[in-house]
Amino acid sequence: MSYVDEVIAQVIEKNPSQPEFHQAVKEVLDSLRLVIEQNEDAYRKDALLERLVTPERQLIFRVPWVDDKGQVQVNTGYRVQFNSAIGPYKGGIRLHPSVNLGIIKFLGFEQVFKNSLTGLPIGGGKGGSDFDPKGKSDREVMAFCQSFMTELSKYIGADTDVPAGDIGTGAREIGYMFGQYKRLQNRYEGVLTGKGLSYGGSLARTEATGYGLLYLVEEMMKCHGEEMTGKTVVVSGAGNVAIYAIQKAQQMGAKVVTCSDSTGWIYDPEGIDVDLLKEVKEVRRARLTEYAAARESAVYTQGRGVWAIPCDIALPCATQNELLIDDAKQLVAGGCKAVAEGANMPTTLDATAYLQENGVLFVPGKASNAGGVATSALEMTQNSERLSWSFEEVDSKLQNIMINIYHNIDNAAKKYGKEGNYVVGANIAGFEKVVSAMNAQGIV
Repeated sequence: MSYVDEVIAQVIEKNPSQPEFHQAVKEVLDSLRLVIEQNEDAYRKDALLERLVTPERQLIFRVPWVDDKGQVQVNTGYRVQFNSAIGPYKGGIRLHPSVNLGIIKFLGFEQVFKNSLTGLPIGGGKGGSDFDPKGKSDREVMAFCQSFMTELSKYIGADTDVPAGDIGTGAREIGYMFGQYKRLQNRYEGVLTGKGLSYGGSLARTEATGYGLLYLVEEMMKCHGEEMTGKTVVVSGAGNVAIYAIQKAQQMGAKVVTCSDSTGWIYDPEGIDVDLLKEVKEVRRARLTEYAAARESAVYTQGRGVWAIPCDIALPCATQNELLIDDAKQLVAGGCKAVAEGANMPTTLDATAYLQENGVLFVPGKASNAGGVATSALEMTQNSERLSWSFEEVDSKLQNIMINIYHNIDNAAKKYGKEGNYVVGANIAGFEKVVSAMNAQGIV
């Protein structure tokens, strides 16, 4: 049995009932076989892969809080500090009922490679809780966030671990967490990113993941002789990433005709009205039925179906494992030329393989959605310097980072004879930097 297969088997055996983590490890290690086999004896002796797939620290803690009826509720909090070889742990906090240790580990593992690809000095981590902020009052959300941070504050810091937002954790939640951290630690430091502009946040952070996704897609299309102008784009999701991906795609001259939420999806052949979508989702915090009710050209359908719409480019921006093998077949049949992940691992392994086999340009989330964490790292820099950069300055840096990521993954794929395979290219490019730092620092 090869070293890669041994480690994959060990991960499955030692981490039962964590299918998302198994999937992430298998996807990465399978695509790294070319590199690992060239150094197998040395890597095996140093247990390099075992160290790579094992978090440096895993924290699980209870989060008690009192709801508006006076009833005590108890949730579970997580922080997985996966790898600090190239910098302090960096990764978001996800608040969603589906959160468990396996999902946080998969996200943290992916974050190691994503953060490496940005070229910035940040390691990989992730956190969260099974708390659901939907339907909760501001006071209840504050009570949860303060309790969550009371425990988490013992393990994070500006030079140790810098969490950010993720699904369910927006500006409101980050604000409550930052206030509690400051109160407990008596320090005003850049310990969280995604903060409000009045207390150390960065301009362009809200837009960064969606904008960054399109900067990479635009560069990739250009390098394949295509322009964004006139392209039809389908997008899943209606959260932060999806909204600003739609906005940037339409600024580039493309037409985005879909979006979705947890109950259904919109098809709008005239192009998604971003202002209306932001009003429905960011202001009213409502369902997409209200978008359809306010826009005559829009059709709302319950359930799934975004990928059935013929398109040139598909951008899955909702959640993990949302684009399945049958969806991939629909995209290929509909003439799709490119798929770039805006969410973390939204495409299943068999769907990814089908898209690649049928000539679709496919970019994994660790490369294409790295704009968010890259801008978080830029926020950390501004906090350290006690400076605030203009929107244009941050946006320009973000664009350069995403263009560089595309060329780095493209070059890595070509170097190992896998031209056009951006999954292999992203994993190799991220891996090589992390491994170089791990080797330099010894067995720690």
